[in-house]
Amino acid sequence: MGHLAMPFMAPFSLVNTATLRLFNFLYYHRPGIRRRRREHFQSFFFPLDSVANWNRLYGARGFYQYQCVIPEQARPEATARLLEKIARSGQGSFLAVLKQFGSLSSAGMLSFPRCGVTLALDFPNTGARIERLFTQLDEILAAAGGRLYPAKDARMPAELFRHTYPRWREFARYVDPACSSGFWRRMSQGEVVLNGAAPPRERT
Repeated sequence: MGHLAMPFMAPFSLVNTATLRLFNFLYYHRPGIRRRRREHFQSFFFPLDSVANWNRLYGARGFYQYQCVIPEQARPEATARLLEKIARSGQGSFLAVLKQFGSLSSAGMLSFPRCGVTLALDFPNTGARIERLFTQLDEILAAAGGRLYPAKDARMPAELFRHTYPRWREFARYVDPACSSGFWRRMSQGEVVLNGAAPPRERT
């Protein structure tokens, strides 16, 4: 539980361009910001933990988190293009997290990390408007050889998933079609894979 709390669900998203500008101004001009001091890692790395029920700021429609990883060789240009596209759309993110991934490869068939940077951004759910922005971001990401984080996804196109996770068919061998997630049904589009290949169709 944090020191502050959002006591009610906002009737509409309180996260917009105007409130983001105000928040950034107040945050970066708060007393003591320019003094060098030691700070606890909890408040530094997890600032939202100090605000309980912060998700209510986004209203009943909620928010999307767009988290992607960009390969090291494409990092400077692709990151700049993503941020420029977001800025031009007028849809700001209340929270932005940028992390560096190392070169150690993962054996996971659907592993998200790869050598490069991961960028995570929270956006209010504005319906078709945010969907259009995500489609544009997807195009930049795919061209750079990056991919989205499946564990936080709610709208990734199946084509993008299959293109950026080439071992998905290998993973599909272990999926029970009678007990699968909504995410997997969306990505596989009803296709059942046995031993790495689609089963033969029944003759009629």
